[in-house]
Amino acid sequence: MTRSARWTALAVAAALLVGGCSGGSSGDDGKNGEETSRSSPSAGASGAAAPLPTSLTSQKLDWGRCKATADSPAPGSDWQCATLKVPLDWSEPDGETIGLAMIRAKARGDKRIGSLLFNFGGPGGSGVDFMPSYAPTVSLLRERYDLVSWDPRGVAASEGVRCRGDKEIQAAESVDATPDTPAEEQAYFEDATDFGKGCEKDAGKLLAHVSTTDTARDMDLMRQVLGDTKMHYFGISYGTELGGVYAHLFPKRVGRLILDAVVDPGADTVGHAENQARGFQRALNDYLKSTGQDPEQGTRKIADLLKQIDADPLPTSSGRKLTQTLAVTGIVLPLYSKASWPTLTSALASAEDGDGSGLLALADGYNERDASGHYGTTTHSQRVISCLDDKQRPTLAETKKRLPEFDRISPVFGAFLGWDTAGWCHDWPVAGQHDTPAVSAPGAAPVLVVGNTGDPATPYEGARRMADELGKGVGVVLTWKGEGHGAYGSGSDCVDSTVDAYLLNGTVPKDGKICS
Repeated sequence: MTRSARWTALAVAAALLVGGCSGGSSGDDGKNGEETSRSSPSAGASGAAAPLPTSLTSQKLDWGRCKATADSPAPGSDWQCATLKVPLDWSEPDGETIGLAMIRAKARGDKRIGSLLFNFGGPGGSGVDFMPSYAPTVSLLRERYDLVSWDPRGVAASEGVRCRGDKEIQAAESVDATPDTPAEEQAYFEDATDFGKGCEKDAGKLLAHVSTTDTARDMDLMRQVLGDTKMHYFGISYGTELGGVYAHLFPKRVGRLILDAVVDPGADTVGHAENQARGFQRALNDYLKSTGQDPEQGTRKIADLLKQIDADPLPTSSGRKLTQTLAVTGIVLPLYSKASWPTLTSALASAEDGDGSGLLALADGYNERDASGHYGTTTHSQRVISCLDDKQRPTLAETKKRLPEFDRISPVFGAFLGWDTAGWCHDWPVAGQHDTPAVSAPGAAPVLVVGNTGDPATPYEGARRMADELGKGVGVVLTWKGEGHGAYGSGSDCVDSTVDAYLLNGTVPKDGKICS
């Protein structure tokens, strides 16, 4: 399929639309418990330590003018790009290396703290492409930090994986993501197998080395090469899972970490799908209330529309058909941001009148399809990373048994996310690494965990779970009673000022602070 029902935990999803308090106390300033940056050990997924060769730790980054990419024009002169060498296999740090594309804008002020790394989520989002457009949101932070991001391994300019060509992706749009017959089930799982084979052919041996743990180790080498004794990091969406894994692996190197729009680290494959079903249904309910509709009746109306589209896909102005899978994807995208709700109203009204153009345009935005029919590869990278991370492979029988519960959670999104638990990593070429990621970080400096009560993709409950698993005295929760995916830069002065004070001054808010 062009996009599995597993929707990204990606900060930039809403940007893909077509057209469209109590006080705190002063915390650790990043100077306590420092370790010598050149003495850090490395380890593979097994945890076996190995010293890093000086060819890696002493490499000098050749910063130069950034060039245009396939998906983004060249940024302005403030931005510099470079390539960092990292081991292909972290259990063999002296072995083959790969290159990671990096981007930075140097701090403007005189009181520079260091580098602030950003990961915008996915997994699979390109930090090199998105960092310049996000910079205005964090312009105050640039006074004291170099703003730095990168394309993680397997993503975009860092050995990015493309599992299918554009024609194959479009052809696969006809595959039903909620199969109703044995023939549709067969097509669904054959498509999943075919996708995995395409990834294996394109990625080769890299496919077994794109895990979140691999990327967390890349981050620590990046920290050393950038000359920072502590890791200062801003992780959004999936980037919160990456930040939690980093804190677990390197607790004494944690400086100031922000985790915003938090992925629940205690949720396994099924739990994550159930969380997203609840989160998107919660956002849909809030959207329906905003239009004056009863959430239960409005949900049933949309579910009935989707059943009709499943039986008879809608025509569009482009000549392509709006399938049920594309329709659901089109509904999902505007739920990432309250500002996009009017667009959803218009698209649904057109679909009810028999025109699928509006929902198809939204789905194309989510699937990174441009007017020429070219698709981006975020979904490809997302799948290769998450299927290496996740050990669980639910069977068809297990999935069918759970479908009624998914439908109960959400009549609109439940079936798609339920089927996804079986199809996403079906017949995957490499085994997964764990049921859930380890994020406990005893001894780490306080980590600020920001949760939004109206977040559809990473429901609010994940923030408290992340803080609890980071450990007592480490995880500090900041709550925003808002809508949309993420909190910082979304319109709350309370959230923004609290995060800024933490990153710029080391001021840690009281655990449980609420911004409404």
